[in-house]
Amino acid sequence: MNRSSNTAPAERPLYVVKNSRVHGRGVFAAKKIAEGTCIIEYEGERINWKEAVRRENLKAPDDFHTFFFSLDSGKIIDGGSQGNDARWINHACEPNCEAREEDGRVFIYALRDIARGEELNYDYGLILEERHTAALKRAYQCLCGAPSCRHTLLAPKKKKKAA
Repeated sequence: MNRSSNTAPAERPLYVVKNSRVHGRGVFAAKKIAEGTCIIEYEGERINWKEAVRRENLKAPDDFHTFFFSLDSGKIIDGGSQGNDARWINHACEPNCEAREEDGRVFIYALRDIARGEELNYDYGLILEERHTAALKRAYQCLCGAPSCRHTLLAPKKKKKAA
């Protein structure tokens, strides 16, 4: 499969970007998407951690919106710079998609069959080393509405093992 394009020339696109009830813009299935389908690559400018911190510090203190995607190499994909439609995929605690890193690139795959019109989403699992205070969890509030919603985009802290 050629992952550089989500459609064949005469084929209807797999998704459409439009307003979301969850948050801002969202990505929706334009037709049924089968489980296991590679839907889109998450694209953007490749930057180092130092540059990501610099860019983050330029934002207003109450702006917790981010398009950063961390790679295993330590590099960051900044979807807000040279990014594509994948940056509009919202978070959900019970996602229908997942992000997979393959050879330093990130692709979004369907975890299950997705119906036409359904919003695409994946678990952001944001990792912050600082203490997850109630205020921080509110800043990264999840609005997915899933029965098992954890009410934050933050990944649960790993429990430290007793020595």
